[in-house]
Amino acid sequence: MLASLLTALPGTVKKLPAKAPSKVSALALSRVRRYRTIFISDIHLGTRGCKAERLIDFLAHNDCDTLYLIGDIIDGWALTRGWYWPGAHTDVISEILRKVEGGTRVIYVPGNHDEALRDYTGLTLAGVELKPEFVHRTADGKQFLVIHGDQFDGILAYAKWLAYLGDRAYEFAIALNNVFNAARRMMGLRYWSLSAYLKFKVKNAAKFIGNFEDALAREARARGMDGVICGHIHHAEVKDIGGVLYCNDGDWVESCTALTEDAMGRLRVVTWADPVELETVRVFAPPMLPEAA
Repeated sequence: MLASLLTALPGTVKKLPAKAPSKVSALALSRVRRYRTIFISDIHLGTRGCKAERLIDFLAHNDCDTLYLIGDIIDGWALTRGWYWPGAHTDVISEILRKVEGGTRVIYVPGNHDEALRDYTGLTLAGVELKPEFVHRTADGKQFLVIHGDQFDGILAYAKWLAYLGDRAYEFAIALNNVFNAARRMMGLRYWSLSAYLKFKVKNAAKFIGNFEDALAREARARGMDGVICGHIHHAEVKDIGGVLYCNDGDWVESCTALTEDAMGRLRVVTWADPVELETVRVFAPPMLPEAA
């Protein structure tokens, strides 16, 4: 199924209109931020939890020389259980392919939910480069291992059936989160991720995240890298772990975050506000890391 979608990409590019559809605000055309590099992952196209409209708005407001798609872009696990593909999910792919046409280099490192695409790594389709992993060099010369990160998930490595079961439970939590936020919106309140709050309040979840981060940092250190950039656990973070800079770009199901690199090579997490809730205000967090002394 994923292979069929991938094969169809070249034809999709030829059918794209010359100009982007008017599904984004006028602000997108007048206030575009420029970065050297943008990293996004865990979009989960093909699921009801995917915040496709927010991502379309983000892509319209932000441009870059290189765009990394670090896995779980398309959710093959969900699509095999039942087909769900609204127009907004096609629009996300269209926006990415428009960036390719505009000269942006797009590198796609598949994850576990789109693992079928790992059979195609080494190929370039519709201008999108498929890689099993990649080494990114920042503007200040630092080298970062770019990898989805599921290879360091013990549950996936030793009990994949449990991962599938957990995925169904996670889908339920996201559905509950959507209902919760629909009620908040009716009361004039902004989006707040109940599912993320519950997940990170669980002691075992916090321990899992810590173990995951440590494992990725050890791998980067063993390879002589300055840092690692990954996704997988839906928890955006930029922090030093034993002299290795660990970066996770988050997700577009709960937190709607991306990792960005500026012209100086500095990395920061961007949290994208709901375009319906905020017409002109964009929320950026955490603050930019200072330059090394």
